[in-house]
Amino acid sequence: MAVPVDRQTDSEADQQGLQRKRSERTSGIVWFCLQCKYQDFNDLQHTITGWPGGKPNADDTYRPERAKPYPKRVVIFSPHPDDDVISMGGTLRRLVEQKHEVHVAYETSGNIAVGDEEVVRFMHFINGFNQIFNNSEDLVISEKYAEIRKFLKEKKDGDMDSRDILTIKGLIRRGEARTASSYNNIPLDRVHFLDLPFYETGKIQKNPISEADVEIVRNLLREIKPHQIFVAGDLADPHGTHRVCTDAVFAAVDLEKEEGAKWLKDCRIWMYRGAWAEWEIENIEMAVPISPEELRAKRNSILKHQSQMESAPFLGNDERLFWQRSEDRNRGTATLYESVRTGIV
Repeated sequence: MAVPVDRQTDSEADQQGLQRKRSERTSGIVWFCLQCKYQDFNDLQHTITGWPGGKPNADDTYRPERAKPYPKRVVIFSPHPDDDVISMGGTLRRLVEQKHEVHVAYETSGNIAVGDEEVVRFMHFINGFNQIFNNSEDLVISEKYAEIRKFLKEKKDGDMDSRDILTIKGLIRRGEARTASSYNNIPLDRVHFLDLPFYETGKIQKNPISEADVEIVRNLLREIKPHQIFVAGDLADPHGTHRVCTDAVFAAVDLEKEEGAKWLKDCRIWMYRGAWAEWEIENIEMAVPISPEELRAKRNSILKHQSQMESAPFLGNDERLFWQRSEDRNRGTATLYESVRTGIV
């Protein structure tokens, strides 16, 4: 699910974008207890589309996304290396299948969200590879293996990871993101790891957003010149990373706008949710229905991020795994749409 924020036409756009509604689609009528301002179900129905990038050669008067240009250049900004598939995995696959040029930009390394046992598992593999195929002659691997094993064995609760361990944890998440992207048929040259500096403290507490963070995002936007941008809209994640990442994108867009960047004239920004919350129905302006097969593909994409399953350090208070939360929210939204259609709440 996504809510658009058209920065192209509103220079004072609310960065949270959570309460934005297009006035031409609302009527002030309160539907049941939903506080859903639609004249009738037809207006709500106009938010539903199987073409998240716009349907080519079609009348787009009542469609959430414009038909032209086609195909579009699309950038999906993912705060962590799994938010893209958790929150909009079905939409992402649909954009790829409909031949748009889809790029995914992973804004942070996500390294602190990897458990130590994952590092041990990968170090065993690297050391075993060195033993079997190189007779343990790569001393860098052998010495680093022993050093990291010793560090983790002596590590106590509350101790910060060494820079080497944080690097390995970041590599683990990169590998998972590449695997998920390949599964979704996104070429790896369209997968971008931004490693925004604000995140790299090795602690839960991050640094404030800086010019360096914004410039990294801005350089990517200048390179791709997208027609669509997707950013995280669930800004209440436990450690505030989503909010900072979204702020960085909006700051970069604002700088481009101040310089009169031509690509912005044909670009729309959409905000997605799903990892930590779902949109209220009155705030949804694009809903992409997915089949049971597509839902399974979305689940498989999420499962490629193995380090974020049961052993992930920061699952929050929700006992469900991320793929379970995502599916429950998808089904819940579909049920809510059906309730409005039938007049049953």
